[in-house]
Amino acid sequence: MTTVASRTFISTPGREAMATWTAIVDLLTQGKNTAARNELLAVSGVAASVIADHAPNNDAIVVTCDGPRTRIYCVYDDDAIEGSDANEDGLGFDPLSGDWHVSLPCLPDDLGWVQGALKKHSERITARALGDGTEKSGGDNAAATAVLIFDQKGFMGS
Repeated sequence: MTTVASRTFISTPGREAMATWTAIVDLLTQGKNTAARNELLAVSGVAASVIADHAPNNDAIVVTCDGPRTRIYCVYDDDAIEGSDANEDGLGFDPLSGDWHVSLPCLPDDLGWVQGALKKHSERITARALGDGTEKSGGDNAAATAVLIFDQKGFMGS
């Protein structure tokens, strides 16, 4: 089983699609200037296009690594302006540790060009059609997923 962390980013119109991708890259790289950051920034235009199409609204951007899996969603329209569903907090682990991969959800009609454009810059960053199972994405680390929820009342005996 794989532990999963989830984050939700404000996007259009609260934040432009390119700025949304930059914020996601900042989360994933923990603000460090690394080769991984350069690789993620190299696909900024393609990733921003996917974000502008609202693809990560219900289908997550999935990040797998040697540690926990990270799912990143975006909120749009009134939800982006209000921002109450957003959670852009940092992660308590390195989401790009070891053999990492990023899978972007994509509109089915755009899948061909998006995959081709990503491949020019990275073998680690791929795209999948909306609705395709995220368990197929992310290379060898894709395994059965379980979300662990801390039950504070049960833990404290209340």
